[in-house]
Amino acid sequence: MNKLIKLNLVGVILFLASCTSMSPLQVHNTLPTLTKSKYVTQSEIETSNCKPLTKNRSYVAPIGMTPKNDLTNAAKGIDEWVQIDGGNAYILKSFNWVNVDQETTQLHVDFDTLLCE
Repeated sequence: MNKLIKLNLVGVILFLASCTSMSPLQVHNTLPTLTKSKYVTQSEIETSNCKPLTKNRSYVAPIGMTPKNDLTNAAKGIDEWVQIDGGNAYILKSFNWVNVDQETTQLHVDFDTLLCE
């Protein structure tokens, strides 16, 4: 019986962790560590040596167990699109956790792909 209560408690904790999102600063600080592509901020684009390749790309990340897992899944998708577009960098335009149902959120990201020297 004790084992069952512990398993239920772990399930509740995992459920609550998966229902939250990250702050903009957390995303800004974490995403560059998860992508292989170079992360260029909006403020850096004016002084960077980067050429836009594809603008307004959108990606819906597979649902992860935690917000960081969501961000890891989004990073993989961003890297794939950057590679497909022939680039090596990206600008994150926006992101949003969207409610899929009452218990689940899914990360949507909008970005531009770039080719930087």
